[in-house]
Amino acid sequence: MEHRSRADAASGEFITETFEYDGGRQATVYVPPDRPEAIVFAGDGESLSRWGADLAGTGLPATMVVGVHRHADETLRIHEYSPGFDPDRFAAHEAFLMQDVRAWVATRWGLAMPAERTAMLGVSASGELALAMGLRHPDIFGSVMCASPGAGYPPPEKLPAHVPRAYLVGGTQEPFFLRNATLWAAALVKAGATVAMKERSGSHGDIF
Repeated sequence: MEHRSRADAASGEFITETFEYDGGRQATVYVPPDRPEAIVFAGDGESLSRWGADLAGTGLPATMVVGVHRHADETLRIHEYSPGFDPDRFAAHEAFLMQDVRAWVATRWGLAMPAERTAMLGVSASGELALAMGLRHPDIFGSVMCASPGAGYPPPEKLPAHVPRAYLVGGTQEPFFLRNATLWAAALVKAGATVAMKERSGSHGDIF
């Protein structure tokens, strides 16, 4: 079932769809007023999809943000987002995102963006999901945007030959997460990726 609402900004709208996965998981999409020129997929979609409206009026290319909602149980959320805890649950969530959600977007809006116009976004645990999806599917996600990643998914000893571009950020008042972001930045640079690593004033949380 599809639910529509206007964006907080003066343009664009949010559309939420309920899928059969896991007894009824939702995904919320920010649809810009103009035809999208880029698309960003994200975990924690009930929160991160809302960021799409902040792009309205900035002069940036029209960007669609597709956010898959998190599991209500924090432990299961982490298990879906980080491949090392419960590989079967992670794989099921990965398939849901890569197959069901992407197919819905392609069919509903007729979008098939190349990797250089497709990114994966995440914050904290969903930042780990963004990194994992970027490394596992660099042919789909040409860029990864990751804020304050946890340590559930550390950089593998050997990264794939082809790695996506990456933007990472961590806060000066969240040393644990800043350290994780720095480790990932160093590993991706070593693997040949184009990386922007930012250290900003702030602590772990929504405001930062």
